[in-house]
Amino acid sequence: MTLATFALILTGVMLNAGAQLLLKAGVTPLGELSVGLHNLLPTMVKVLMQWPIVAGLACYVVSVGVWIVGLSRVEVSIAYPMLSMGYVVNALLAWWLFGEALGPMRWAGMLLILAGVVIMARS
Repeated sequence: MTLATFALILTGVMLNAGAQLLLKAGVTPLGELSVGLHNLLPTMVKVLMQWPIVAGLACYVVSVGVWIVGLSRVEVSIAYPMLSMGYVVNALLAWWLFGEALGPMRWAGMLLILAGVVIMARS
């Protein structure tokens, strides 16, 4: 894998991770959402009025484009496991931005994920 291809894949991963964090930032002020037939439309409007949610959805759209270009350059069996780096990025940024817990088991899981990505990328 060339450096340019790795950069594309990593950009897709980071956009995907950023989308998740933006969605969380946008939904947090709304509290727990309850969705049913009686309130589906008002809830959708309330959610879509949050700029972080709109930005997160935009990140998803851009990430798909970047991902398609990346997949045109590398085997899916190499690219797809790299998406799991998003778990590590999200866990670390959620801890930093939202104060989410990072206990020993999560640290161990993140290290295993990173080890797996390195093994897959080198195969």
